[in-house]
Amino acid sequence: MPDLHSNNAIYTLCGLLVGVLVGFTGVGGGSLMTPLLVLVFGFNPATAVGTDLLYAALTKTCGTLVHGRNATVDWRLVGRLASGSIPAALAMILLLRYLDHSGRGSDHLIGGMLGMALILTAAGLLFRGYFLGRLAHRVASLSERQIHRLTVALGLALGILVSLTSVGAGAIGMVVLLLLYPEVPSARLVGTDIAHAVPLALVAGLGHWYLGSIDGTLLVSLLVGSLPGIVIGSQLAAYVPDRVLRPILATALAAVGTRLIA
Repeated sequence: MPDLHSNNAIYTLCGLLVGVLVGFTGVGGGSLMTPLLVLVFGFNPATAVGTDLLYAALTKTCGTLVHGRNATVDWRLVGRLASGSIPAALAMILLLRYLDHSGRGSDHLIGGMLGMALILTAAGLLFRGYFLGRLAHRVASLSERQIHRLTVALGLALGILVSLTSVGAGAIGMVVLLLLYPEVPSARLVGTDIAHAVPLALVAGLGHWYLGSIDGTLLVSLLVGSLPGIVIGSQLAAYVPDRVLRPILATALAAVGTRLIA
């Protein structure tokens, strides 16, 4: 385990840099922070994921308040997503508890799932337009009941991914929401995605806290850097072309995900 108390400034700096990138690209912090903690700083995967989940719940609460005030949250969709994601998150926490108590350990499962989630996130960043174009006509023929069920299924999938990896609610969730609800303004879907991430990350994060995989000192250090970082990145985003940043970030995530799986 790294010596946190001698490295708080480094973790705060990392939080700042990740916050800036999140502000630039809109990609969830888990896609960036969790692999950084595991591969660069050598944190246990469960500790990295659990700490990042509570970090995400706290930071995205601020975003939800802003979106809620601007009426850019569809609470009906939040409810549909949460009806699948919250039970799935609780089930994953029970699975991790079972693996730890049975002596099999959860680190291998979390590491492998983290790699897969990063590769899926990279694909969502690079090929979002392609996926939307190829599948839009099929989704257009679905009934309201089928859309409802697919939304719940999306929530279930995100609950599994986020609980095990802290990755997925951003790029992956947004691609599917854009596909299922093309008539809803993008800003409203972004607000909905952020609002749904708060209870999901909170439930999953508290579950990891129950399992003992939260590092409070690390959590505070990351927050100190990330909150101003997100503001800075959001302000600078207007000056840096998104079409330049997204392919670079997607390539990096794919490379990191491949390394974690291997």
